[in-house]
Amino acid sequence: MSAEERPAIEGPSGATDGLDFDPDFDPDFDPDFDLDGVDRDLADRIAAWGPGRPFIYAPHGNINTGSVHGDQRVENGGIGTAPGGGERVEAQDGPISSTEVLAAQTGFAKPDCFPEALRTLGTRLLFLAGEPGTGRRTTALNLLFEGSGRSMALRALDSDSDLSSWRPTHSEARGYLVHGLSPAVRLGPAAVAKLRQRLEDAKAVMVVLLPHDADRLRDVVRDLDVSPVHYTPPSPRAVFDARLEAVVPDAGRRQASLDRLDADLDELLAPELVPAQVAELVDEFSQAGDDGPDPADLGQRLSFLAESEVPDLLKELREDADALAFLLVTSVLEGLDHRIVRDETDRLLKLADGRLDAVLREGQGEQSTVSRGGPPQSNPRFVFRRSLDDLLATIRAECAPGGTRRTSSYAYTVEPIRFKRHRQAETVLRHVWRQYGEVSGLLTEWIDEVPGKESDLAEPMGRVVGLATGWSGGRQALRHIRELARSEHAQSRSIAVYALGIAAQDPILVGEVKHRLNSWSFHGGWQLRWTAAGACGGDFGAARPEFALSLLGRCFRGEDGKETEVAATVLWSLQRLFAGGHQAAVFRKLMDWADRPGPDTELALITFPNLLHDPFWFLQQFGPEGEFGDGVVAFVRRSLNDQRMFAGTSRRLLDWCGRAVWDEPLRAPVETLLIALAQEMRPGELGLLAAIDRSDDPDLVGRDIARHALEAWRRGEPQPYQPSPAFGGPDDRRD
Repeated sequence: MSAEERPAIEGPSGATDGLDFDPDFDPDFDPDFDLDGVDRDLADRIAAWGPGRPFIYAPHGNINTGSVHGDQRVENGGIGTAPGGGERVEAQDGPISSTEVLAAQTGFAKPDCFPEALRTLGTRLLFLAGEPGTGRRTTALNLLFEGSGRSMALRALDSDSDLSSWRPTHSEARGYLVHGLSPAVRLGPAAVAKLRQRLEDAKAVMVVLLPHDADRLRDVVRDLDVSPVHYTPPSPRAVFDARLEAVVPDAGRRQASLDRLDADLDELLAPELVPAQVAELVDEFSQAGDDGPDPADLGQRLSFLAESEVPDLLKELREDADALAFLLVTSVLEGLDHRIVRDETDRLLKLADGRLDAVLREGQGEQSTVSRGGPPQSNPRFVFRRSLDDLLATIRAECAPGGTRRTSSYAYTVEPIRFKRHRQAETVLRHVWRQYGEVSGLLTEWIDEVPGKESDLAEPMGRVVGLATGWSGGRQALRHIRELARSEHAQSRSIAVYALGIAAQDPILVGEVKHRLNSWSFHGGWQLRWTAAGACGGDFGAARPEFALSLLGRCFRGEDGKETEVAATVLWSLQRLFAGGHQAAVFRKLMDWADRPGPDTELALITFPNLLHDPFWFLQQFGPEGEFGDGVVAFVRRSLNDQRMFAGTSRRLLDWCGRAVWDEPLRAPVETLLIALAQEMRPGELGLLAAIDRSDDPDLVGRDIARHALEAWRRGEPQPYQPSPAFGGPDDRRD
């Protein structure tokens, strides 16, 4: 397998639904609608306005153009699309409409952080951290409007935008709203400085929205050397007053309505209300007519009360399958015709096939007591059987505050379940493992059958299996780990890898762990050697790098058949050890393997290009404190002159030349390496120097060295090649 063909290794473990739709379908079109009774001038104006454009006709009506969805604005609608309208979509990537900017200004109450945020925006770039749905976006739009000289030419950027290479492409835009930082894009202080300069050149400003995530904010402060402004929403009363003044301009009418509410308003404006919920209250308040709103009716209509009422509603309907189905369908299709809702309710009931029945009805279940006249049985398939809150309370646990996790290319949110008492999880497992023998067998079987795609489960499950070795004891404490280690499933072997790292923390068990891994690397099948290799890249190997390197050399048997999977895990572990601070030990081992024939030499050669991602350690070897300068040059030569390794090695070295353009400390060692390579020109060195010479980057470090070396080679001046005894003999020379 060549370096180019070898897949990227992320760890030891190793379809979009089609939507059929008619683009011309209009759910609100009524073919029987008669225009004859409509004012013809109005009809002509509607037709001229064109499809998809908003048009409001409401003579003598109170039109509240600020009542829209999101942040300090709200639309009182359900999830389903009601006839005659739908939610306005906020711009996420592209131009922000002037309508949205004006709506954000309508009834806007400035939060306490607004002056500080506006001053920071004077530097052209502001990071604004706060909880979504609390008016953060509305505040950002107002900041952009003020900070751009009251310009309406604003644009939005999605969170996956690479701000390190982004440039303003729309000359008219004066403000940019970015919906977060992508975890896949690594910014630094230099990239932030360049971004500010680009915004300065474009006479524009930018606000980057960040979640109120402590871990994420620490990363931003550390990596970018910036101080995000923390946003907290204004008080509900401040939002209410500003919003009401915008919606009801007449001061007398406002005061008369407020007098009628009196103390009820203070009760409704609870401190936990976010601006969107306050805006909803204002809309209900302003639409109540001259007599003002009825406080009792007002309280029944506000959405923030729904969260506390829904659990009670579900309890009331628990025994009524028809009502449960009707509740679910109405929640999805709110605003549609009642006949459609009833038809869809019937369809859902049929599809549920009894799963909305709290108890088994006659004929349901293989041994239904109902059919024999016995007491009703609870239905194990009932979809509302137990709520999350009920289960959490039963086991004395809770949902911790949400956070953000990330993969190499995207992020996702989590709300982890945690016990209220510290270390309760470990205590429960230790108790049942030691006291109930059958439970341990059941848990082991469950762990062994975990789906391969659930890679997030390997670490927590491995931790449990590792801890269980100490709970079990005896001469064969690792027997359940061995069963996982010899599994055909990569996920089970990954669990064994984590378990071995945990087990080795026990001073009594570490001897057995080392004994097993040593045995598996010598005599084990490919699955056991895969597991041993994976353990070397985990906590076990990080704590014992030299022992791990000796195991890895024995685990590798080439790259044929199933050995390809073992080889990939060996490479992964070597990269982990190298990146974990054991560069000297790993490189010394590579030089040792390179002196040996057979698989050891092959392992050294295929490993080396994969370690070149980070140039700093290698280039430090050319300094006064360097120990392996000659070894690095010899390895680079060998990799460049191996047909399988040339592409990957030369690409990494070209990256080094590019990074040295802006990273001055890299320039001298990169040039030292290229000068050393130019002394003995073989096809590999020739190919690398030719690629540098052909580069489109005029500032690329090493261009002069490559040009002079190639000119000397064409004149026949290069020194003759003298092969290094550690890296091959005369037979390795290629003509």
